[in-house]
Amino acid sequence: MDEATQLPTVGMIGAGQLARMTHQAAISLGQSLRVLAADPAESAAAVAAEVRTGDYRDLDDLRAFASGATVVTFDHEHVPQEALRALVDDGVDVQPRPEALVFAQDKQAMRERIGELGLPQPRWRPVGSISDVEAFGLPCVLKAATGGYDGKGVWVVEAPGDAQAVLASGIRLIAEELMPLERELAVQVARSPRGEAAVYPVVETVQRGGICTEVIAPAPRLNAEHAEAAAAIARTVAEELDVCGMLAVELFQTPKGLFVNELAMRAHNSGHWTIEGAVTSQFEQHLRAVLDYPLGSAELAAPFTVMANVLGGEPGGPRLDERLQHLLAEDPGAHVHLYGKAVRPGRKIGHVTVCGDDLDDLRKRAARAAQWLTEGK
Repeated sequence: MDEATQLPTVGMIGAGQLARMTHQAAISLGQSLRVLAADPAESAAAVAAEVRTGDYRDLDDLRAFASGATVVTFDHEHVPQEALRALVDDGVDVQPRPEALVFAQDKQAMRERIGELGLPQPRWRPVGSISDVEAFGLPCVLKAATGGYDGKGVWVVEAPGDAQAVLASGIRLIAEELMPLERELAVQVARSPRGEAAVYPVVETVQRGGICTEVIAPAPRLNAEHAEAAAAIARTVAEELDVCGMLAVELFQTPKGLFVNELAMRAHNSGHWTIEGAVTSQFEQHLRAVLDYPLGSAELAAPFTVMANVLGGEPGGPRLDERLQHLLAEDPGAHVHLYGKAVRPGRKIGHVTVCGDDLDDLRKRAARAAQWLTEGK
């Protein structure tokens, strides 16, 4: 509780762009967002009023950070389970709870649980040797059971030699069948401790090089049956895993239907469009959910919204500020979100959102804006 305002203090472990945008949502609700940053230069640490520096893997740092917070939540899923359970034992309100978060931290645990729930997912199995991989069948996808994100920790292997190189790393792996993808989808649901839930429209996500580059809301040409199935999967996962906060369910759409790909229990890149494109943004919704407030509307605020990620480009060309000014002059309707991060090639440094009713035009505008901010041309 903030002594000055008598309103909640939310502690967010992590200080990346998700925490930065959550901070913006907290301001309008009058809440105080405290962030735990590994480095004072991190995205949210540059703007939040209350910044603690520390190691999210260190229990002493976590206990000091959690002291006085109304609730503790996350902008990433890497906090060790034993540390989270110790906080809960201390009486800290941690949301989502460790028992739920483990299914976003450990892909093998997630696959086992999704199977128990009878939800559609790719054929899979844990593998530890080349004979395991060959018995599973090639080609396939190898995934690190823990720690992977943005395409890291995922390998498409077509031959035993490819698999051997991954196995040599010694990390725990699972193998998944290589799905015949038509496209990738995502659906987000917010859920509060009292069990209230709000499901956002299904979106299409476009991946390049393992990184999401574009999100289209709602997913175009998605029939009602698939839309309802995706929403039902998200609700089932949220309820059966007892998730509190935002949950993103990534899905494969194939000729045989929808299959669960991965889970994230936090705000997610596939939901950045909600800042302008939905009645309630995913960031405000996450705050409402973890504090057990009534949830906001997840309905669309525009017929279509397209979000394009802005990646860091190669050195040279106009300064980022010059690029921003040029873009704002050329497309006054574009909503630009820059994360205050140092520019490195391929690093997510922001996103651009455009809303309207002409989807083809929106996709062109969003792509042009992101390219200009990345390349300066």
